[in-house]
Amino acid sequence: MLDEPIGAVDFDEFSRACDLVEDYFGSTIDSVALHAPVSRRQLVAVLARAQLSGRQLAVEGLTDDGDVVYQSNDETLLWLDGGFWTDMRGRHHLEPDEGRAAREVHRRLIEAIDGDVPYYNRERDPFVLIERRHP
Repeated sequence: MLDEPIGAVDFDEFSRACDLVEDYFGSTIDSVALHAPVSRRQLVAVLARAQLSGRQLAVEGLTDDGDVVYQSNDETLLWLDGGFWTDMRGRHHLEPDEGRAAREVHRRLIEAIDGDVPYYNRERDPFVLIERRHP
């Protein structure tokens, strides 16, 4: 899925992505960080990296690798095949706990909108591509 290198990101873009994920995922970040062996700050940084990578992949056909659960002007919720979160861990040198915590944030949001995860989606990767722009 991620054969090409993800482009370098300047600090301002990364900072905006951090603000965006904090605003969008809100208390879900707090809830997951409370029970995960990662800090809230680490989790926000991982979620921001995933958003930046997801944006680039969206241009390359991210939706070709899974099913869209919900789509609006603000977000696209997907169940992906192909090891998205495993690729994120490798690409961004994440600890396994960081990747699992970020995946859990995405899974909880999709479940909140779409209901419980069907059995056939349990092994697939949840991903929420935030499309709205932070003010």
